[in-house]
Amino acid sequence: MSRSLDIDLLRTFVAIAETRTLGRAAARIGRTQAAVSMQVQKLEALLSQPLLNRTGRGVTLTLHGERLLGHARTLLRHHDAAVADITGAGLTGTLRFGCPDDYAAAFLPHILRSFAGRHPQVFVEVVCAPTPRLLAQLGQHALDLALISTTEGERSAAILRREPLVWVGNRHDHAATQEPLQLALSDPDTLDHRAARERLDAAGRPYRVAYASGSISGLLAVVRSGQAIAVLTQAAVPADLQVLPTDARLPPLPTVGLSVRFDLPRPPELVVEFAEHLQRIVPAL
Repeated sequence: MSRSLDIDLLRTFVAIAETRTLGRAAARIGRTQAAVSMQVQKLEALLSQPLLNRTGRGVTLTLHGERLLGHARTLLRHHDAAVADITGAGLTGTLRFGCPDDYAAAFLPHILRSFAGRHPQVFVEVVCAPTPRLLAQLGQHALDLALISTTEGERSAAILRREPLVWVGNRHDHAATQEPLQLALSDPDTLDHRAARERLDAAGRPYRVAYASGSISGLLAVVRSGQAIAVLTQAAVPADLQVLPTDARLPPLPTVGLSVRFDLPRPPELVVEFAEHLQRIVPAL
């Protein structure tokens, strides 16, 4: 029997694989969750194999699902490239994009892969840095646009996503109980650094900044060593570290917003297209 893989079914499957929940996948592709569930069932029936494991926290891929994912991404990339080439709808050029370090691992692969599928002739240069450094580069026109973190009360462009700041520690140590509390924080002008110090000062908790750096890999290395705790956005917490519970001695932290900022008041078409892509995909990640 001849079996043909439908592009829409594959696109839905990839969205589920990347977001790990049917609800977020539905939001990304603009369908209802019931429609997404039906598409998965149709794809599983077509291939005569289970593709997803349903859990209380979302979905994971089966062995067959993992194998299909690589094929699906390849097929979608070639399909979208062919459509863009024949119709002339694809954009070309180079885009300079800035992203905060703590969102890079969680968001960038999905953002870049899905945009490349639609516009394979566009080359995206990525700069990962704390928000103050990204704002400086926007002001110097070294970037075309950037995702930036904003405080709850700060006026900015439309907020694409809100993320709580959380205390993060090693799963196997007691760094949060040290006196004074040892902190590994980003640069002093960043939101996590300011929020941590302000909340601890208000709580009267003694602390010491043991490590301060714009490099998130350096911060994570210190936390993994058990020497200090850090402050990250919840989406950026690696699986081997834990979100620490808050209490009177480790007070709750604020929520930050994620928005798009441009270097020009009237950005070119390519920049606008990428910004619209961010608006579609970032809330669903």
